[in-house]
Order: sequence, then C-alpha cells, then structure tokens
Amino acid sequence: MTTTECADPRSPWGRGHSPGLRVELPIAVGLTVIIGATLLGLPEAAHRLLVLDLVVAAVSVAMVPVMLRWPVPAAIALAVLTLVSPAATPSASAASMLVAQSRPFRLAALVGVGSVAAQAVQAAWRPTASLGYGWWLVLITVAWAALIGWGTVMRVRRELLISLQERARRAEADRDRRVAEARLAERTRIAREMHDVLAHRLTLLATYAGALEYRPDSAPEKLSAAAGVIRSGVREALEELRGVITVLREDESDDELRPQPSLADLDRLVGESRDAGTTVAFENDLAEVDADVPAATGRTVYRIVQEGLTNARKHAPGAPVTIVLTGAPGDGLRIELRNPVPVATTAEPLPGAGLGLLGLTERVQLARGELDHGIGPDGEFHLRVRIPWPA
Repeated sequence: MTTTECADPRSPWGRGHSPGLRVELPIAVGLTVIIGATLLGLPEAAHRLLVLDLVVAAVSVAMVPVMLRWPVPAAIALAVLTLVSPAATPSASAASMLVAQSRPFRLAALVGVGSVAAQAVQAAWRPTASLGYGWWLVLITVAWAALIGWGTVMRVRRELLISLQERARRAEADRDRRVAEARLAERTRIAREMHDVLAHRLTLLATYAGALEYRPDSAPEKLSAAAGVIRSGVREALEELRGVITVLREDESDDELRPQPSLADLDRLVGESRDAGTTVAFENDLAEVDADVPAATGRTVYRIVQEGLTNARKHAPGAPVTIVLTGAPGDGLRIELRNPVPVATTAEPLPGAGLGLLGLTERVQLARGELDHGIGPDGEFHLRVRIPWPA
C-alpha cells in the first residue's frame, strides 16, 4: 500500500478502501438486482409489494455513489428503505461496513444498531417463510456485527499503516536534519581551524607589508630583512595550511595526536608580534606552574592570546597591547588583553571573517569558562576570560 492509497483514512473515494469493500459493492448491486428479479415470481396478490421492492432496489443501487462519498447519511437512508423492503439489505450492509472502515467505532456501532432495528421492523410485517422471526433477528445481528467488526479491523489496519509511514517520514526528516547539522558543524570546525591558523600569520604579513609600503626609503638591509620575514611568513602560513588540510582529512582520533599549541608557546607568539612592530607587554604569572595547567586549558589560553593579538593588529594597528595571565589551581585561570582604541587612522583596516570572537566564545563555553569583551571607561578595548583550573 502506497502513501497515496492511504493518505486519508476518512476518504470514501479511490484506493483508500480495502479490497473487501471493492468486492462487496458489486455484490450488493448484484444481490439487489437478483432480489428484484426473484420477486417477479410472486403471486398476483403481491404485485404491489413487487413494485415497491423494485423501486427500493433501484433507489438503493442509485445510492452507491452517494454511499461512497457520504457513508453515514447513505447508511441512514438505506436503513429507512430497509424498513419497507428487503431489497435494500445488500446496499445497507455495504454502507454499514463502509462507515466502520472510515468512521470511529462508536458511530459505526450506532449505524449498525439502527440497521439491525430496521431489519427487525421489516421482518415483523414482512416475515420470511424459511426462518422464524427470532432466528432471523439472530442471523441479522450476527451478520451486521461481522460487517462492523471487519470494517473496523480494516480501518485500524489502514490507520496503523499511515502511522508507520508518517513515523518513517519523520525519521527520514530527522536523519536529514542531523546530517545537515553535522555538515554545518564540520564546516564551522573547518572555518575555525583555518581562522586560528591563518589569521594570526596573515595579519603579521600584512603588518610587514604595510611597513614596506609606508617606508619605501628604508635602508636596503632593512628592506631585505623585511622581505625575508615576509617570505618566511608566507612559507610558514603555507605549511600550517597544509597541516590543517591534512588534519581535516584524517579522523578525529588522529587530530588529537598532532602537536598542539600550549602555554609554553606563548613567548614565541608574543615574540612574533613584537617582531612585526607591535608593542606587547606580557605579564605571565603562570611561568612557574605551566606543567600544572591541563593541556586543553593551555591550548585554549594560547588561542585566546592569539586571537587578541590578531584583533589588535586588525582594528588598532600600531597600538600597544597588554597581556596579563594570572590564576592558581582551584581559583581559576584569568586572561586579560587590552589595547587603546584608535580615534582615527589613515591605514585601511584589515578585513576579517567575523569568526574570531565568536570562535573564542565557543571555545570558552566548551571549557566552561566566562568571556567578556568591550570598550571600558578608560577608552581601551578589554578582553577578559576566566577558565576553571581544577585544584
């Protein structure tokens, strides 16, 4: 059964009905015709009943399309016709089962009770010669109960299939959503890794290139040295980019095995910024307890300082930067970076991807720390971070 076949359990049209109903409707029509034809053999005194039965048979057959579209009103109308003629019985039985297939059980049961009551009234004034009145009521009651039960089973089965299909669609949608989220997380991870590795190096190169642009009259030795630094920086940036691409192609387990920056690399990081012309005041009160700082925490501290220096070169070129590291086990580790905010500058600001502070915020949150940044009353930009440091 396809989704189209069972899209609406209440719909009386099309493939949504069970094969049993599709078979019973032609049978009901055929039986009605047969009953009408059989009544032709009645004696002369029953001609009026014959005419009535033929009219009821024709009306019940004509109501089959109405039954398919509006089963409950059709079942009620056929029950009324059953009061006066047995010729409506086959169509009335089909209508009762259709109600059971497409409507709640309580409504189907009420329709069934009404149909049986109509049969009882009809049998009272037009008794059958082969069965007594009591046995006729038992037969009709059992037959209608079987019809209602069969139709209810078909309805429950169809609704179960619809529920399973809907559950499968939801599961597929959830899977697609998880795949999309995983892809977004992977792209974010790649962007953060590229930013961490390249932003710092490229801003250093931009600083050196800017110095060459504004000091073209420098001594040849200085120009040569600056060009050498730029060439070396480009080579290092390419090596780091190659390393990032290699890591991104490997499993996460391999990613944990590659060398990671730590607190011990802060002096080198600060030295690179000083070589590029940035005045950096570095106060590291953790120099004597580096070994006690967890590796993941040290890596986070390195990235914070790296991003702070990068932002200072981008947005406040030439401004001095102050870095203060303090803390103790059990008290937490604190990092503060600050630099004056330039009032005006003639230099074109370096472009940024907008991922720096966002990436830092995510890193600090993963470390269960706190981050605060902004311009203070003293006119300086402050970046303050506190990271837990277990005792």
